[in-house]
Amino acid sequence: MKFKLTAALAGLAMLVGAGAAHADGELNIFNWGNYTSPEMIKKFEDKYKVKVTVTDYDSNDTALAKVRAGGHGFDIVVPSANYMPIWIKEGLLLEARPDQMENFKNVDERWVNVDWDPGRRFSVPWQWGLTGIIVDTSVYKGDVNTSSIFLDPPAELVGKINVAPEMNDVMYATIRYLGGEWCTADKDVLRKVRDKLVEAKPKWIAMDYGVIEKFASRDFAAAYYWNGAAMRARAQNSAVKFGYPKEGFPFFMDSAAILKDAKNVENAKLFLNFIMDPENAAMISSFARYANAIKGSEKFLPADMKDAPELIVPKDLEAAGQFLKPCPPEVTEIYTKIWTEVLK
Repeated sequence: MKFKLTAALAGLAMLVGAGAAHADGELNIFNWGNYTSPEMIKKFEDKYKVKVTVTDYDSNDTALAKVRAGGHGFDIVVPSANYMPIWIKEGLLLEARPDQMENFKNVDERWVNVDWDPGRRFSVPWQWGLTGIIVDTSVYKGDVNTSSIFLDPPAELVGKINVAPEMNDVMYATIRYLGGEWCTADKDVLRKVRDKLVEAKPKWIAMDYGVIEKFASRDFAAAYYWNGAAMRARAQNSAVKFGYPKEGFPFFMDSAAILKDAKNVENAKLFLNFIMDPENAAMISSFARYANAIKGSEKFLPADMKDAPELIVPKDLEAAGQFLKPCPPEVTEIYTKIWTEVLK
């Protein structure tokens, strides 16, 4: 996207002098629910005199559909890695060049030349983690490092399992559990995947996003869900344990990006630079309990995060993790048909 030289210079000056800069107006953030640190938002508001509004969504598809429809009024969105190429290809994001911002030097090199946004021309890291197994060990004391917990559940857990309603995460775990590879179009494998999910679903109690309090109240005894939520659930129920499925589990990274039709672009750029500051990144992680990609943030994290079992993949299970790449459209169409059948 082309800018007038004066506007570009003004924006650059605002970022370079971020420590002393002050802005006015608003910033509207569209993010996953229960994922944005109120403390961090207040710090940003106080520093730049900007009123921030955070609107929640519950899935990548929900966010994408809302923005595609237009008239949304949002400035920043936080897509997952496997959806980022869709946002970029469809021209929904502003090429804001975070790689030229003052605090970009703090981004861990591992997260700069990522497949979904090489060189970080559109986005900055928000948090990263993985989808695995949460179990209340007061109910079940067996192996938690397996997707059989929700696909072939033991008797103790039947009717007490929640599964995140995320198609790609669930499809990935099931495909790997049955010996297939991600993005497979093998009809025999996918028939088995469909049959397994249809068979397993009646043994679940819910497909919901709200799990933390449900483990505290013991309404759920197991879940296929995200590791940060598992840590927050364990804080309320010490019997909670997180497992890394040995058959395969998906990593994710969510990244903040500015929408092409954002109304508050300069404030949005300030925000992207702001969250690449180590102390501010630590606020995000401390709230939602996921790892971030900002060097130096570890010294600002609470002590219980530094050796948390939910954030440290066991050495013997590291190879089972994989970042999900986008599948070809024809494969995604097949997966969507299976998913629709599962949701009936």
